[in-house]
Amino acid sequence: MESIADNLAVVRDQIDSACRKAGRRPDEVRLIAVSKTKSAAAIREAWEAGQREFGESYVQEFLDKLEDPLLSGLPISWHFIGHLQSNKVRQVTGKVSMIHGIDKVTTAEELSKRSGQHGIVTDCLLEVNVSRESSKHGLDPASLMTAAEACFRLPNIRLRGLMTIASPDPGQARHEFAELRECLEKLRSSAPDPAILSELSMGMSQDFEEAVLEGSTMIRIGTAIFGWR
Repeated sequence: MESIADNLAVVRDQIDSACRKAGRRPDEVRLIAVSKTKSAAAIREAWEAGQREFGESYVQEFLDKLEDPLLSGLPISWHFIGHLQSNKVRQVTGKVSMIHGIDKVTTAEELSKRSGQHGIVTDCLLEVNVSRESSKHGLDPASLMTAAEACFRLPNIRLRGLMTIASPDPGQARHEFAELRECLEKLRSSAPDPAILSELSMGMSQDFEEAVLEGSTMIRIGTAIFGWR
């Protein structure tokens, strides 16, 4: 059985290979290790293998991990990658480096309010449902511009880019990743500070190579690192 350290090494090699194929530098793509449902011991093992950025999806589970003796005190860069309801925003504000799944302006408004109370600026991404599957969260691409413009006006949050979860088929996923990249390019044309809009959080264990080819800057991988849940 492969260890988490071995799995990480394989994933990093695959990322490097995908970057070379795309004509990109490996340091242009950040690996977010999806640690939801995984133990603190597994996260600690990944940390000791050099992984520094981790993604969580469930608020209470995330808060429990923050207090776990195996992890407390480690300078982990936590990303909240799950669907975040407005009434849960206050629980994660100030505890994560980025929130990936903002899909309503009201959630962004709550994040702005709570960040202001903490005296911080929180980086966030808008989630876009480019697969247009009813079972998935995310803004419809047609409403993205309106939502982004509302976010640009909010204090104490910084919209950094876009996030999506693509269709299961890697071939279809690549088309959807391309659409998300085009959405980001369109947003930059009207953004107050286009340089800040630099992040595309797209690609998971089954399709991250396609995501890298289409410009992903953050890939979210759990299974290939930690194994099946």
